[in-house]
Amino acid sequence: MRQFTLCLLLVLSTIVSIHAQQPKKLNSSEIYEAVQKLNVLGSVLYIAAHPDDENTRLISYMANHVKARTAYLSLTRGDGGQNLIGPEIRELLGVIRTQELLAARRIDGGEQRFTRANDFGYSKHPDETLQIWDKDKVLSDVVWAIRTFKPDIIINRFDHRRAGRTHGHHTSSALLSLEAFDLSKDPSKYSEQLDLTETWQPKRLFYNTSWWRYGSREAFDKIDKSNMLNFDIGVYYPTKGMSNNEVASLASSQHLCQGFGRLSQRGTQQEYIEFLKGEPLDGTDDVFAGIDTSWNRVKDGEAIGAILNNVENNFNFVNPSTHVPQLIEAYKLLQNLEDDHWKSLKSKEIIEIIEACAGLYIEVSANSPQASPNSLIGLRMEVLNRSDANIELVSYNISTMSEGISKTLNMTANQKLNFLEDVVIPKDFGYTTPYWLNKKNGIGMYHVEKQELIGLPETPRGITVDFNLMVDGTPISINKSVIYRYSQPDKGELYRPFEIIPQVSASISDKVYIFENDQQKEIEVTVKAGKENIEGFVQMAYPNDWNVYPQKQKIQIANKGDIQKVVFTVIPPKNQSEGLITPMVNIDGQFFTKELIEIDYDHIPFQTVLMPSESKVVRLNIDKRGNNIGYINGAGDVVPESLRQIGYNITIIEPEQISPENLSNFDAIVVGIRAYNILDELKFKQKYLLDYVKEGGNLVVQYNTSRGLKTEQLAPYDLKLSRDRVTDEKATVTILNTEHPILNFPNKITTEDFNGWVQERGLYFPNQWAEEFTPLLAMKDSGESSKKGSLLVAKYGKGNYIYTGLSFFREFPAGVSGAYRLFANLLSAGKEEKTQLKN
Repeated sequence: MRQFTLCLLLVLSTIVSIHAQQPKKLNSSEIYEAVQKLNVLGSVLYIAAHPDDENTRLISYMANHVKARTAYLSLTRGDGGQNLIGPEIRELLGVIRTQELLAARRIDGGEQRFTRANDFGYSKHPDETLQIWDKDKVLSDVVWAIRTFKPDIIINRFDHRRAGRTHGHHTSSALLSLEAFDLSKDPSKYSEQLDLTETWQPKRLFYNTSWWRYGSREAFDKIDKSNMLNFDIGVYYPTKGMSNNEVASLASSQHLCQGFGRLSQRGTQQEYIEFLKGEPLDGTDDVFAGIDTSWNRVKDGEAIGAILNNVENNFNFVNPSTHVPQLIEAYKLLQNLEDDHWKSLKSKEIIEIIEACAGLYIEVSANSPQASPNSLIGLRMEVLNRSDANIELVSYNISTMSEGISKTLNMTANQKLNFLEDVVIPKDFGYTTPYWLNKKNGIGMYHVEKQELIGLPETPRGITVDFNLMVDGTPISINKSVIYRYSQPDKGELYRPFEIIPQVSASISDKVYIFENDQQKEIEVTVKAGKENIEGFVQMAYPNDWNVYPQKQKIQIANKGDIQKVVFTVIPPKNQSEGLITPMVNIDGQFFTKELIEIDYDHIPFQTVLMPSESKVVRLNIDKRGNNIGYINGAGDVVPESLRQIGYNITIIEPEQISPENLSNFDAIVVGIRAYNILDELKFKQKYLLDYVKEGGNLVVQYNTSRGLKTEQLAPYDLKLSRDRVTDEKATVTILNTEHPILNFPNKITTEDFNGWVQERGLYFPNQWAEEFTPLLAMKDSGESSKKGSLLVAKYGKGNYIYTGLSFFREFPAGVSGAYRLFANLLSAGKEEKTQLKN
């Protein structure tokens, strides 16, 4: 049964993934739900720190049961997390997690907002968080979100009163929300925003509490709940065929890169929110008490409400097009409203409902998924009225053209209209890439100068088409972004966003090149054409004490999308040094230095990201012993590639290949991050790994979390994992045993080897271990006790068992030389004895 349920969830997730890639087409039940939401003029803003922090149960409840306009404001894009599905980290992980949030919102019915805050990794206190973030800018972004979204109700995910007892980002999100609740109404605060919006005062602020806040269900049952509201978020939606918690489970399961795929839930389930600030509840159990969420909320809205309530109460599920005349009448009245906020929102909603009721199919597909500025692209427009509604296509306006194209065609029922247009992309047209990555970011903030962009989940599409229609004699305009629609024999019809890219891009195969001696290396540069007939040359920018030849190489690429590879020889200096190399492609005197990165996962739309094309080069004084290393992959790291950089022969060992015969030939075996959390087979294969150590092998195990371990015997001796971590990458490291071989052979490790580390020292250190283990390092965050579990070594039989929570998986991609030197020593453990015997 469990296997069947997992398969069912996988099927449902696949269906969601397929639909996430194509334009939404509403069926009758979905149209009816949209009409219900059209008749509610209330809004809720949910605030937390990261993707996957949000309570999808409550978001879905507010959006689908209460029918309120509901949004999630995530202060960060989750750039500092780990990635369980691929190699992307930092900025690219933030792009994936942004899209996973949007996928979740498409399911639970919410909207998505952000601030410019950068997820720099785990923080232990909000004081540290707000120091690394620019507090004033993040606060201004929260105020901006409130002023533009105009929520009646704000719900914080986290408790502002728990500073130092949970993630600093979490507490900061609550503190900033609390402060912004008052500031958003003050015209003297962030007054520059008021050129684009207006002040706003939310009615109430809540904290989404639960039993876990109090440690146990028993403790929660005993507390005074007179200041709380509770909801049964297990309500059933007949129009969806699912309960609210089922919808929520599907939504949260979109966070696949964080391992959030899970089984759905059903049945009664209570959710609690604690009143914090605003207009008192006065004993009511209605979160919107005192707020008129009907059409009576706006001046002259009563007549609109009368029409739309009639549509809702007498909805025709068999033929929704019968409601088009009523919807048009309501739309006309909407245009006379004085309240611009609700006028804008509800006009957009009602146009989408008219489009769905009439069965309008309007699509603009490009003849290529990508194009560069100053190039020609073909657009194919398909316009179809699949109802008896009286609709005329008057004209359409393509955003890149100064004038519209007149048509004046009657849209006869089910008679398709096709149009072809050739469009030249303007020479100065902006590229399709996440707007927050256009400028180099700091450790705590992304740099976004244009106020209108701040908070948007993604960059607005550059090329769109406005279709100007007459529906029952009333002009309405329907805007469509250009997409790319195609098919594959094994997958059927597929969609991709249409994207503007540079005419040429360049990439280097690796992001870090480690030179273990002064021998030169050949580095391959891949140049990709974004248009036809590319001619020019490519040269390298490099540090002064390095040399590269040849100075430049000619490139000539005939077809768009094709690539040309060229090889440069890079010569390091004699002494230790590091810097950046950048390929520079010259086309007609213009240099192109961006790398085109494509992210393609089934559960999110195809993503194109432009990043500076650069690689770090490190001349490193390093020695090593042993060459053949077996690597058991964990949860998406680039450690194997990094070890190859310093000359190791790396063999990936699949779990089913773990056997005494296969292990015996390796000088050392490395277990990837969180492997014991995700690989079920290790429960049965662990004995072979420990036997390998016993017979003289060297096993290096990287960090795992204590929750969800697949085996109870992680090590040959007692070893208890904890949540101990050191988040300050500059924290002082104390060497506990300066004479230990691992810190002396083949490289002498000193405190200087811990300079230049990024994001953190390490995480999930053991806090209890058997006496057979020797701790080698001590470190701590400010104000905390010393942590000695970052690197533990134990002799077992003839070999060495090493457990480390140090963040090698982050340091290697950053080219941190000391991390390479230390890891080389871990892999060389035990080899000093053999070296002495030979001597």
